[in-house]
Amino acid sequence: MKFTHRAEYPATVDEVWGVMSSEDFQNAKCEATTTGDWTSHVSTTADTTRITSERVLPTDDLPDIAKTFVGPTLTIAELQEWGPRAADGSRTADLQVQIKGAPMTLRGTVRLSPTASGSVQVIDGDLRVSVPLIGGKLERAASDPLALAARTETDLLRQRVS
Repeated sequence: MKFTHRAEYPATVDEVWGVMSSEDFQNAKCEATTTGDWTSHVSTTADTTRITSERVLPTDDLPDIAKTFVGPTLTIAELQEWGPRAADGSRTADLQVQIKGAPMTLRGTVRLSPTASGSVQVIDGDLRVSVPLIGGKLERAASDPLALAARTETDLLRQRVS
């Protein structure tokens, strides 16, 4: 299942990147998108920045069929591996999101690009649940919480760059 999220910011790519790649922002993002335990880490080696997080979430709002696979909580592991700044100022990351202990993954890219009025972030991914017969139903159930998390992150980022 295709997953896409687009957000515009009234700040330059460098300004948005400065916030996005900070431990402070990653901690705030995790705190805002979980009611359980979480960890986050940002590291840069040469021209690659790795942003990782793990969040434990309750499954109260998931359909019963999804709860049978993950139990009362689920752990989401996210990895963003960002490359260097391009000549036009844009930045691109490989994105991997995995539900630990469940056959569910999101793989794709995150792109942060300049616009005439600031910058735009686009997440393009492929959400997959490897369960015969009901995988599509589980993918649809997972897409709403992923979209909510992306909107929450967008709101936090806008507050910090405005």
